This record gives sequence, structure tokens and C-alpha cells, in this order.
Amino acid sequence: MMDIHKILKQLPHRYPFLLVDRVLEIDKGKSIRALKNVTINEPFFEGHFPNRPVMPGVLMLEALAQASALLSFDAMDALPDDKMIYYFAGMEGVRFRRPVEPGDQLILEAQILRMKAGIFKFKTRALVGNDIAVEAELTCAMRSIK
Repeated sequence: MMDIHKILKQLPHRYPFLLVDRVLEIDKGKSIRALKNVTINEPFFEGHFPNRPVMPGVLMLEALAQASALLSFDAMDALPDDKMIYYFAGMEGVRFRRPVEPGDQLILEAQILRMKAGIFKFKTRALVGNDIAVEAELTCAMRSIK
């Protein structure tokens, strides 16, 4: 389990772009379950959409990537620093299954499919209750900043 204070030490993201509130469980080198509480106070709801607030799909994918980054750092026993950045490298098989609205709790799940030379491939999905909101295979890369 990882609370917000530990997450802030590992992810460079800050409000309004930090999209993981808590890690519920990590199976080292294998999988992670994390939580994003979705509230009406999120800045994107003002424009997406004013009459029917829905969390943008790209932000659900970003939340999954952030959870995946936490899994990667844990798998490598590494802490990110100012000389390292974690990038999206690709997305495959993205499917949006249900809208995510204010008041929902988004459960973020990621499994490592492959990791080699700082490149990670994950099978991911985000759920609200037992319903899949989005699923995708994500590829992410750790790179040094010069």
C-alpha cells in the first residue's frame, strides 16, 4: 500500500495532473492496483462537458500510465530523480467501455507484460465498481534527461 505522500515522492506530476490518489496493492514486478477518486472539483469537468461532466478518456489513460510508472519504479527498486523521466511510448487496443463521472472511484490496474532496457509494456484497465471503463496495452519508457 502506498499513500499520497509516498506517491508524491515517486511521481513528478502535481495538481491538476497527478491522477493517482492511493496504491491499494503491488505484487512486485508483476501488477498494481491503485485508486483515483473522481470529484466534481476536477478542473477538466468545467469544459468536459458543462451539462454532463465526463472524465476525458486521455486522462484515464494518463492515470493508468502513472500507476504503471509506480509499478515500474517498484519493480526496479528505483526512485526517479531529476535526471530521469518516464514517457508514454505507445498505446494499443484502447477501448472505452463506460463514462467516468464525478463521484466515481476509478480502480487502476496494470500488469507488466515485458520489461527490457527501460522499456515497459503493460496490460491495463480501469474499473468503476465491477465495470471496465477503459482497457489498453501501454508502452512506456524510462529515459535519462541530459
